[in-house]
Amino acid sequence: MRKFLVLLDDSRECLNAMRFAAMRAAKTQAGVVILSVIPADEIQHGFGVADVMRAEARERIEAHFEVFAKWMRSRPGVEPVLVIWEGDPAEELLAHVAEDGEIGVVILGLSSDKSSQNPILVRLLRDPTALPCAITLVPGDMSKERLDTIT
Repeated sequence: MRKFLVLLDDSRECLNAMRFAAMRAAKTQAGVVILSVIPADEIQHGFGVADVMRAEARERIEAHFEVFAKWMRSRPGVEPVLVIWEGDPAEELLAHVAEDGEIGVVILGLSSDKSSQNPILVRLLRDPTALPCAITLVPGDMSKERLDTIT
């Protein structure tokens, strides 16, 4: 089964990337994988503290995921899969795509703030051949109606 991979983070533009992935998956009978990466620098503390921080990060990610998953199940009728890894988000995205040969498209949300850079996109553009699949960039300020039209 072909899959769309979306990176779950705390950005506003992530919402449109999720919507786009779910709508495309529903229309093409594909799956959705939602990857969330806990940055390694957030967990570099003492051993016991690191375990607590890791557990708290996972709980936050799972709660955030459940909001998107509930919408995906009810509206487009897609059952997303959550994957949580630790490390550098761009490197973990590349590693996950390499591991899961069914991922056909990586979907990234783009900020409308011209002064901010998406570090994952910057990394992917530095070596475009590192990603063995297509990339879809979804503007964070695109309307729901427009998203529906183009999916």
